Order: sequence, then structure tokens, then C-alpha cells
Amino acid sequence: MISPLITIAQALVAPGKGLLAMDESVGTCNRRLAEFGIAQTEDARRRYRALLVTAPGLSEAISGAILFDETLGQATLDGLPFVDVLHEAGIVVGIKVDTGAKALAGHPGEKVTEGLDGLRERLAHYASLGARFAKWRAVLSIGDGLPSRACILVNAHALARYAALCQEVGLVPIVEPEVLMEGEHTLAHCSDVSSEVLHQVFKQLHNQGVALDAMILKPNMVLPGLSSDVAASLDDVADATLNCLLRTVPAAVAGVAFLSGGQPAVLATARLNAMQRRNHASGSTSPVFPWPLSFSFGRALQQPALRLWAGNDAHRTLAQNALLHRARCNGAAARGEYRAAMETEGLSP
Repeated sequence: MISPLITIAQALVAPGKGLLAMDESVGTCNRRLAEFGIAQTEDARRRYRALLVTAPGLSEAISGAILFDETLGQATLDGLPFVDVLHEAGIVVGIKVDTGAKALAGHPGEKVTEGLDGLRERLAHYASLGARFAKWRAVLSIGDGLPSRACILVNAHALARYAALCQEVGLVPIVEPEVLMEGEHTLAHCSDVSSEVLHQVFKQLHNQGVALDAMILKPNMVLPGLSSDVAASLDDVADATLNCLLRTVPAAVAGVAFLSGGQPAVLATARLNAMQRRNHASGSTSPVFPWPLSFSFGRALQQPALRLWAGNDAHRTLAQNALLHRARCNGAAARGEYRAAMETEGLSP
């Protein structure tokens, strides 16, 4: 018998669908509002998030939405809880449960994600409110001697403990070890670091007894650093990323949902599409890779909508259309059917 957790995990990476990451902390959300001159208030955050969750047709390309603690308890202008709105639309509700990356003692420039204290009780509470999956993000920087082995191991251990606690209370864990884009590193260097990080993460997941078919991996794409002077083509990124995953990710994992990590929205879509095309490059109906490839994007889905809304509810429809457009483009990319012309010819693949 297939467990409910496996069923949820499979639904999150259903063909042509992905996750809307709208789990920004209060501070992060306020910074993004400030970029467009929007008041940094609870009401503004609620109105913006209501715009996202009520976008008509969102479930065409979005399988799940990752919320923040504040968002899980918010409601629309009509008083409908966001959780109920998403459930009614057929979108699975998730929740970010880590409390942020803090300085790692003894390792300047490195961070460890915290939030394990009291996590079992918080997870049970979130499940009672309607959450069905959770997310924990670790961040690792590439630099001179970075990331250190200590940083990799402590974050991998925390991710595994979090994942085990999630499954204990009936939530699907999304495991997010993000190797950051900032730096001058090459594509090959990013591949080496990402491979080592993933190797240690899955070693720790095994040690903690986490069921791999009831979890989702949310990795970074393998990319050269933002300050690198060597460009990488779509094919370069697709090959490097997928080769990295094939070396490190067990076939039992329910799915891989890439993070966008600050990439330009259209470029993140094109890179996902290039990877998915590799998945059927042989022309066979059977995928080359053992796990579904999907997306879990935040800014790469939201930013165009936020720019159009700019705090003015008269622009809600325009903003929602922008969100739906990006969601549909990424849904097409998750099937390997995205075309650059879609950016100008309309909303449908």
C-alpha cells in the first residue's frame, strides 16, 4: 500500500506542475516590498499574498504553495483563510519551518540553519492547521576554502533531522541545500561543491531513516558564480546539473524541484526546460532520469507580479496575469515544452 506521504510527494511533482515559494520571512518580504515603494506593513503583506493565492487558474501549473508562519494564519480581504483558498483550488499547502541561517561559530563567512528546538511541536501544530508538507533551507557559499567540511556536515545533519521529524508527524519534507550563486567560481567548481553537499545530505538522510520516496529535493542548479567571467550556455547548465544529480541523488527520491536562487525569471525557465528536454532526448516515452524534474520558484514566479501590483489593488488583475504567465511558462518547461516565443505570444504553451 502506498503511504499518504508518498501520494502527497508525487502530487507535488505532478507532470507540468511545480511549487510557488511564497515563504519569505517578514524581513525578506518587507525588503521586496520596499524595492517598489510599498509600505512594509502586515496589511500590505497580506494583500499581496492574497493576490497570489486567489489568482484564478493557478492550479493549472502550481501543485503546492509554501507559506510562512505569518501567511499560514492570514485570510483574504473577504475573510477566507489562505489555507482554505488553496485547498479549494486543489493546491497543497506547505510551510517553511526553519528559523533562518545564522553565523556558524568558528567558521567566519559560513552559516548554519537553525530551528530544530521545539520543531516536533511546531510541525504538529502546522499539520493541524492544514499544512501537508514543509521546507527547510540550508545555505552554503563558495569561496576561498568555502564551504568547509564542518559547514557541509552540520547543515546536512540539520536537514536530515528536520526531514525525519516531518515524516514522523505526517508531513512531506522538502530538503533544500542551496549552494549560493554569489562568487567567482566556475561551473565545474559549483558542480564539485554541489556534489559533495548532496552526497553528505543523503548520507545523513539515510542515517536518520528518512523515507526517500516521501521527500522532495530542492537543489540549486549548477551555475558559474555571478562574478565569473566565463559564461555557461543552457546546454552547459543542463548537462552539469543533471550529471551532478545522477552522481549523488538516489533513484528512490520522489522528485527534484529546482530553486531559482535569484536567477532572472525567464532564464530560470529556459534552464529548467533544457534539463527536461534532456530527460526525453532519446525520443523514448520513458524518462532518462529516475525522478520527476520540477520547480520550486519564489522570485522567478513572483517578481513580475509584485512589480505590476506595486501596492495598488487596482492592478491586481494585471499582477495575477503576470503570475499565471510565469507559472504556465514554468509548467511548460517542466514538460520540456517551453519556447522562448511564449514570452511574447500569450499565456498558453
